[in-house]
Amino acid sequence: MRRFLAAITILLIGSCVTQKYQSPGLAVSGQLFRDTTSADTTTIATLPYKLLFADTVLQGLIEEGLRENPDLKVAIQRMNEAGESFQQSRAALLPDLSANATVNPSKLSAAAQDIPPAYIGQYQLTTTLYQISLSSTWEADIWGKLKSARRSAFASYLQTDAARRAIQTQLIAEIANDYYLLLSYDEQLRIALQTISNRQDDVNTLKALKEGGLANGAEVVQSEANRASAELLVPDLKQNIRETENALCLLLGRTPGEIMRATLAEQWPYPNLQTGVASGLMKNRPDVQEAELAFRAAFENVNVAKTYFYPQLTITAQGGYSNLTIKDFFLNSIFYNIVGGLTQPIFNKRLNKTRLRVAQAQQKEAFFTYQKTLLTAGMETSNSLYSYQTALEKQTIRQDQIKNLEKAVDFTKELLRYSSATNYTDVLTSEQALLSAQLNNIGDRLQQLQAVVNLYKALGGGWQ
Repeated sequence: MRRFLAAITILLIGSCVTQKYQSPGLAVSGQLFRDTTSADTTTIATLPYKLLFADTVLQGLIEEGLRENPDLKVAIQRMNEAGESFQQSRAALLPDLSANATVNPSKLSAAAQDIPPAYIGQYQLTTTLYQISLSSTWEADIWGKLKSARRSAFASYLQTDAARRAIQTQLIAEIANDYYLLLSYDEQLRIALQTISNRQDDVNTLKALKEGGLANGAEVVQSEANRASAELLVPDLKQNIRETENALCLLLGRTPGEIMRATLAEQWPYPNLQTGVASGLMKNRPDVQEAELAFRAAFENVNVAKTYFYPQLTITAQGGYSNLTIKDFFLNSIFYNIVGGLTQPIFNKRLNKTRLRVAQAQQKEAFFTYQKTLLTAGMETSNSLYSYQTALEKQTIRQDQIKNLEKAVDFTKELLRYSSATNYTDVLTSEQALLSAQLNNIGDRLQQLQAVVNLYKALGGGWQ
C-alpha cells in the first residue's frame, strides 16, 4: 500500500510539473478581414492551382517549378533532418545498451604483497583480468521531461513540413505573377511597336503637308522627336522581358533562357473570389501553421526546462563474465549488478533557472510571432481583395478614356490635314495621352490578374 501511494503521489506531482498544450487560436482582437463579414466557409484556398489558372502553359510552368525549384528541395531536406531528430527523441525513452570487453593486466611489487624476499620466486606477482559485459542505463521519465522533449521535436518536424508548404504556396504565386508580368511586357512591346509605326506615318504625312505648304519644318522635326520617344520604350521593354524570363528560369531551376508563353488577351481571372472565414487561415495558410507549431515547440521546451528542478532517477544494470584465465573464462565467472541513482540539483550555477527563463522568453517570442503572422495574413487578404476591386474600377474608366483619346487623335489629325484650325502640338498631346492610357490599361489588367494570385496566396492556396 505504501508503494502504491508513493507511485500515485509521484504521478500527481509529475502531472503538475508539465502542462498540457492548448492552441492559442485567433490570438488577435477585432475583425481580421477588413470590410468582410461573410460567414461562408468556402474559400479559393482549397482550389487546386490547375482550377485557378486556366492557362495550360502556366500550369506546366508551375508543375515544373514544384518539381525542380531549389528552395523547395532544400525545404524537403530540412524535413528529413527534423524527422531524424524526432526519431531520436522517441528513442530517448528507451534504455541504452552497450557491450564492453576489457583485458586488464596488473603487477604488484613484493613489498606491496608483504612477501619475504626469500619466497618471492614462489609467488606470481603479475595477474590479468579478462572481462566481457553488457551495461544498460535507463532514465525514468517521472516528470515528463523526455515526453515533452519528444512532443517538442514532433512539433519542430511538423513546422518544417509547414515551412515546405509555405514555400510551395509562395513559389506558385511567384511563378504566376512573373508569368503575368512577362505577358504584360509583351503587350506593352506590341503597343509600342504599333505606336512607332503610326508615328512614322505621321512623319511621312507632315513631310507631304510641308511640301504643299500646309505644315512647317518645326512640325516635321517635332513629329520625328515624337516617334523617337516611342522608340525609346522598346529597349527598356526588351530588357524587362529578358530579366523576367531569367527570373522565371531561376524559379524553375533552369539556366537563363526563353520562356514559352501565351498572350495577355488569353488570360481570364478566376471569377468567384471567396475568402471564407478568418479561422480558415489557421487551417489553410502554412506560415500561420508554421508559427503556431513554433509556439507549440517553445511551450514544450518550457515543460522540459521545469523538470530540471526535480530529482532525476537513473537505473544502471551491468552483467557479464570476468575471470583471471582464458581457459576457465566461462566457468564460475558470471557477475551482475543493478544500481539505482537519484540526483537532486541543489546548486548548479543558476543553470536551471536560466534555462527556464530563456525557454519562457522564447515561448512569448513565438506567440508574438504567431500573432504577427495572423495579422499579416489578414492584411494581405484585405489588400488583395481591394486591389482586385480597384483594378476592375480602373479598367471600366480606362476603356472610356482610351475610346475618347482615340477619337481625339483622329479628329486632330483630320483638322491638321484639311484645315488650319489646329497644329501638330494638338496631335502630339493627344497621341502621348493615348499611349500613356494604353500602357496604363495593361497595368490595370496586370493588377487584376496578380490580385487574384496574391489573394490565393494570402488565403493559403496552392499546397492542397
